[in-house]
Amino acid sequence: MTTTEAEIIKILAEEKNMRKAAERLFLTQPALSQRLQSIEKDWGAKLFIRSQKGLTPTPAGELVIQYAIDSITKKEEVFETIQAMNSKVHGTLKIACASIVGHNWLPKVLKDFVTKYPDAKISLITGWSSEIVKALYEGEAHIGIVRGQAEWKGKKIHLFQDMMYLVDQEITKIDEVLTTDRPFIQFKSDSNYYQEIQLWWQRHFSSNPRRQIIVDQIETCKQMAMNGIGYAILPSITLNGEENVNKIPLSTSEKDIGLTRDTWLIGYESSFELRQVDAFVDVVKDHASTIYK
Repeated sequence: MTTTEAEIIKILAEEKNMRKAAERLFLTQPALSQRLQSIEKDWGAKLFIRSQKGLTPTPAGELVIQYAIDSITKKEEVFETIQAMNSKVHGTLKIACASIVGHNWLPKVLKDFVTKYPDAKISLITGWSSEIVKALYEGEAHIGIVRGQAEWKGKKIHLFQDMMYLVDQEITKIDEVLTTDRPFIQFKSDSNYYQEIQLWWQRHFSSNPRRQIIVDQIETCKQMAMNGIGYAILPSITLNGEENVNKIPLSTSEKDIGLTRDTWLIGYESSFELRQVDAFVDVVKDHASTIYK
């Protein structure tokens, strides 16, 4: 039964009169009579008995009338839901995020987002920045959060830039790395983070570190430094100020190029048009502007 047919049956049942029903439906009585006959033919049963007192539903008619009313009610409910979706943030927000940001910064952002938009759902994957870009290419995420030099041709929003620090339980000055026997703990990933640290070292010192330890997770690197095994160079996003270590900021003079780390929000233009993505971008920008300068 189409919506128009459901309306015809509902109004006939309410008016119990062909003339009045025809007036409400903006039809002539012959046209309404013909429509009713067509509906009855589709159902294979007579739905109304005509008499001088008007229209009386048959037992089959009572079933069809209820079906028509239910159909119209359901349509109205769906319509209201769609209207609400147009005025609220609904749907699933699919995020691919660099692990370091996902572990240290994003949770507070997501907490604010789901508090502000409780009807939205979150799908989150984390990994290296190269994996984030791949997830966007393959349609696994609406937007990505990446670190370093973002090689992306689509829309790209700069979120924040955090400082790099040398952290250690014993070293208090940068130059002490030349005389210490403590190992230099380094994090090596698919990004240019490792290369940037090496470039900084070469700009400052004429020899390699005496001892080195290479790890593949930045959290491992941090924990080894926090536990006094050696010194490390870490971005401020990983440090909350409660660590019991010396934190020596690396100079930002011209020759120390590359010793800040940028974080970017990237995605295709079409994704940024989605209501849930647009809302998330606003929340992210608020956090980025107040937490990291």
